[in-house]
Amino acid sequence: MQNTIIKNGQLITPYRNLGIGYVVIEDDKILEVNTGDIYIDDATVIDAKGAYIAPGFIDIHTHGGGNADFMDGTVNAYLQAARTHAIHGTTLLFPTTLTSTNDLLFETFDLYKEAKEKNTEGAAFGGMHLEGPYFSFDQRGAQDPRFLRNPDPEEYLEILERSNDIARWSIAPELPGAMEMGRELVKRGIQPSIAHSNATFEVVLEAFESGFRNITHFYSCISSITRRNAFRYAGITEAGYFIDAMTVEIIADGVHVPESLLKLIYKIKGAENIVLVTDSMRAAGMPEGKSILGGLKDGQEVLVEDGVAKLLDRTSFAGSIATADRLVRTMNQVAEVPLVECVRMMTSTPARIMKIDDKKGSLLPGKDADIIIFDKNIEIHKTIIGGQIIYNK
Repeated sequence: MQNTIIKNGQLITPYRNLGIGYVVIEDDKILEVNTGDIYIDDATVIDAKGAYIAPGFIDIHTHGGGNADFMDGTVNAYLQAARTHAIHGTTLLFPTTLTSTNDLLFETFDLYKEAKEKNTEGAAFGGMHLEGPYFSFDQRGAQDPRFLRNPDPEEYLEILERSNDIARWSIAPELPGAMEMGRELVKRGIQPSIAHSNATFEVVLEAFESGFRNITHFYSCISSITRRNAFRYAGITEAGYFIDAMTVEIIADGVHVPESLLKLIYKIKGAENIVLVTDSMRAAGMPEGKSILGGLKDGQEVLVEDGVAKLLDRTSFAGSIATADRLVRTMNQVAEVPLVECVRMMTSTPARIMKIDDKKGSLLPGKDADIIIFDKNIEIHKTIIGGQIIYNK
C-alpha cells in the first residue's frame, strides 16, 4: 500500500470549511480526513502551505479545450482537452458532442472508448454527453441547423445500442416523441436534460415527470415568458425556478450569465440545485484571437475576445472559453457566493446529479482520491486524480 498525506491545508467539504487539516490517501482512495496533523512512516507528504484542499472539480458539459475539440475526430484531441482541464482543477469531465451526422457520432463513440484507455495525464472521462440533434430550430444557438430533427425511436435506439458510454442526453422535450425518449433514457440509467428548447411551463412540468430533472446551460437557448395572441405563457426559465427539485446548469463565466442573474439563480435555487459547467469549446485555456467552433474539418471560424467566443460579426456568442477554476472564481468574487458553496456547485452537486456521489465529489474516506489544492484566488496548485499528481504548478 502506498500512502500519501496532504497536510497543512484548509479542508473544504460540501457544507463547511473544516479548518487546517490533512487527507490521507491509500493508493487511489481517500483513507482519512481530519483536522490537525498526522505522521505515517514512509508516506509521501504534500504540504498545502495553508491553501485550500478540496474535491476535484467535475465538469458535466464541455466540448474541449487547449485547442482541441471532442468532434475533431482524433484521440489526441480528447487527451489534449483532458490535460488542459486538469490544469484548471477538473478531475472528471463528460465529453460533449455537437449536433452532427450519425456517422460522425458513431466515430466519436469509438474514439471516446480508445481515448479513455489512454487517458493517464488529464481529467478522467465520466461518460459522454450527447447534445442534440433533437432540438428546437428557434433555440438552436450555435448548433448546426442542417442536422436538427425530431426524436425517432428507430434512430435513437440504434444510437443507444452503439455505445454503453452515454451518460446524459440533452434534448428539447416539446418535440414529438421526446417524452417517450426521456423515459427510455431513464430506464437505461441515462440522464435526459432539457436544452435548446422552446417548451412552455406546462411542457416542462410533464418533462420533469418523464425524467428530465436538469436544464442544460440555464438562460442560454431556452424559452422564457412569451405572448401569443395577447396571452402570456411562462417558459423553461420560470419552470426551472418553480420546480424545487429541478437542477440547472450555469455557464458561470460572468458573460453568458451576468452578475445579476448569477446572484438571482443562487438565491432561488441554492447550491444543491446548481451545477457549474464550462460548456467550453477548444479555445478554453488558450490566448484570445481566432479559433474554430466545432470540429476542425467542418467547424466555423470564431473570434475570442472579452473572455468569450463570438461570431465574426460579433452579433452573438459562439461558445464558452471558461475553465472550472474561472467558474468558481466568478461565483465567489463576482456573485459573492461563499467559497464552500461555490466548490459544492462544482463537486458534490454534479456528482449527485450524475449518480456518482458514492465515489466522487467530496472528501470522505472510501471515495476516489480526486483532490485539488488551490489558493484564495482559486489558482490551482495541484491536481490529483486517483491518488496520482496530474498537475503541479
